[in-house]
Amino acid sequence: MRYPDIRALLLILCLLLNAGCSMVRVGYGHFDSVAAWMVHDYFDLNSDQRDQFAQRFERLHNWHRREQLPEYAQFLGDIQTRARRGLQETDVLWLIDGFKQRYARISAQGAADAADLLATLTPQQIDYFRQQTDKDNRKFMREHRIADSEAERRKVVRERALSQLRDWVGPLSEPQQKQLSALLQTLPLVDKLRHEDRLRRQREFFALLELRGGERKVFAQRLRDWLVHWEGGRTPEQTRLFEESWKKRAEFYAAADRMLTAEQRNHLLQRLQDFADDFRELSKNRPGVAANR
Repeated sequence: MRYPDIRALLLILCLLLNAGCSMVRVGYGHFDSVAAWMVHDYFDLNSDQRDQFAQRFERLHNWHRREQLPEYAQFLGDIQTRARRGLQETDVLWLIDGFKQRYARISAQGAADAADLLATLTPQQIDYFRQQTDKDNRKFMREHRIADSEAERRKVVRERALSQLRDWVGPLSEPQQKQLSALLQTLPLVDKLRHEDRLRRQREFFALLELRGGERKVFAQRLRDWLVHWEGGRTPEQTRLFEESWKKRAEFYAAADRMLTAEQRNHLLQRLQDFADDFRELSKNRPGVAANR
């Protein structure tokens, strides 16, 4: 599920990282166009709302370019240092926590503007958004084969994990693929858990939207809390299962790191360096002047 203003930045950034370094410099400059398309696609905004979104997103985008991209480059440098000496389980968990912190930072920065835009939504637009989220949910279930057998679901996990590793370290040998596939069989399947968590977040969001006509400061604070503390509504059992899943994944990636050849490690280090260089270069190109908040 996508949300206006805030998650658009993080979502597109993740897409760019998956697409490759060559896309970062080109794609980041078009964040505003892509984000506007995404939000309109989900809410069917009118012309006034589109103009309002463009103004508010430009402010967030400029802040992100000025304040966050240099920090991202430093973060990638820290990852590089750890990857050079070999990633441990604690390093992977540190990396996961780092992404969560940066998501929370973007959320906190854009929450007030997001609340102002959401407050203008009509009941018809919310119904439209509900239909779009239903489509997204069906797509998620198809892609993760949630209704299929465990074997089919594990196949999806294996193919996705191996593809991601190839993106970052280059080609994998047959022995590496076999060892990694065996390790992936031991990971807990969390596709259904993630689906339940998506539905929980959606229910919370629609409940929040019911408050949009009340006191604006209260609505903005509630939205900020919901965005920043996105794991807060989980049950203790869900929290335990997610934490166990992250720990097992950290073990998997640490084991994968130990299998890397010198050439594969150099491929990983160079990819990290390319991204860091791109982020530093992009941070220097500041269209307009970001407004202070």
